[in-house]
Amino acid sequence: MGKTLLDKVWDLHTVRELPNGQTQLFIGLHLIHEVTSPQAFQMIREKGLKVAFPERTFATADHIIPTEDQARPFADGLAEEMMAALEKNCHEFGVKYFDFKSGEQGVVHVVGPEQGLTQPGLTVACGDSHTSTHGAFGAIAFGVGTTQIRDILATQTLALSRPKVRRIHVSGRLGKGVYAKDVILAVIRALGVKGGIGFAYEFAGETITGMSMEERLTVCNMAIEGGARVGYINPDQTTVDYLRGRPFAPQNSDFGRASDWWLSMASDRDAAFADAFSLDGAALEPQVAWGINPGQAVGVSENLPMPGASSGGDRASLEEAYRFTSFAPGSPVRDIPINVAFIGSCTNGRLSDLREAAKVAKGRHVAQGVRALVVPGSQKVQRQAEAEGLNELFRAAGFEWRNAGCSMCLAMNPDKLKGREISASSSNRNFIGRQGSATGRTLLMSPAMVAAAAIQGRVSDVREML
Repeated sequence: MGKTLLDKVWDLHTVRELPNGQTQLFIGLHLIHEVTSPQAFQMIREKGLKVAFPERTFATADHIIPTEDQARPFADGLAEEMMAALEKNCHEFGVKYFDFKSGEQGVVHVVGPEQGLTQPGLTVACGDSHTSTHGAFGAIAFGVGTTQIRDILATQTLALSRPKVRRIHVSGRLGKGVYAKDVILAVIRALGVKGGIGFAYEFAGETITGMSMEERLTVCNMAIEGGARVGYINPDQTTVDYLRGRPFAPQNSDFGRASDWWLSMASDRDAAFADAFSLDGAALEPQVAWGINPGQAVGVSENLPMPGASSGGDRASLEEAYRFTSFAPGSPVRDIPINVAFIGSCTNGRLSDLREAAKVAKGRHVAQGVRALVVPGSQKVQRQAEAEGLNELFRAAGFEWRNAGCSMCLAMNPDKLKGREISASSSNRNFIGRQGSATGRTLLMSPAMVAAAAIQGRVSDVREML
């Protein structure tokens, strides 16, 4: 019987099996940012410990970073304290820090891959739930809490339970205007936001293997939104080609040896899976997550569901969603007007995302009354986009062009919704209050769909604008 990639990576990183059934797992790559790491550093400082493997921890700043005025000190005193703590900790403990001056700062899940830090066969941990993003390379990547960050800093290991593996096979060629974001929203819609608890998702099939690395990052990014702490894709030639020449990837003859090993980590043909799910990618249309979790999604041509069509927890969740959103059950999702459009985040803030949105924005203008932001995922993405003139294209269309950061994905910086505003967002969560207003509403969709909504002033079918 063959082995899955998860089992291969897990076994290679196992230090020992613990009496409680968990595994003490070695962490190959540890990524940190300014929000969840300061307390962890303070805890090891108070115990007189050092960082066990400082060369395996890398830092950047993203969550609380203003995307408009980045002059120091920040206007937000707490944000400034977090930044100062990150700078001090990295300096004191010898951790590599991609700061503003490096030209490589950005959202941690954008920076890791573009630097070549994220590689197949690694275990990757970060104090952020969307660490599953890095599974796109065939890494086993997961989010951790502050006390686990402390443990990794002190020992480079972590106690974890091995998840089961569900294989998600996506077949067919995606239609025009249908993207990786639509694939993962459709998966979560089908399996539910809790359907992946206890599982790692292995994404496979010709739709997945036909995706670029940036598209694969989008898919794995949202595995956690379906309850799967880990989501991964087997490494292939696309993975190898992406990593070639990256700053922290092996160089010269080492690269050839590394790529052979990376490819050997893919799941064996006769590997057994605990569960399987299939999705016809060719039948998908653009998806819109309209409710209060990413699983409450419909196709852009569909109407919002009737609560009576669901039962149990689904019905209660739908009723809560309608009470919060004030949307009408059974009404077309295309009728929903928007006030804000946000293109960015670790889900969809990469160059290919901005290019697709720019195709829609080109020669058009944001609807009156709509506030539209484009936020590159990193300084590198920003430079590349500006070299292609995307910043000027977006500005001409009425979008604001911002500096790199998490921005309006979450409410830890000045970019927030106001009051009952409705946001079309390329981010990953539409939880109540996620975008900074306790009453604001968030509709998740692809970057191209966000651009279409910005232009039309309401949810729109991007396929009619391409």
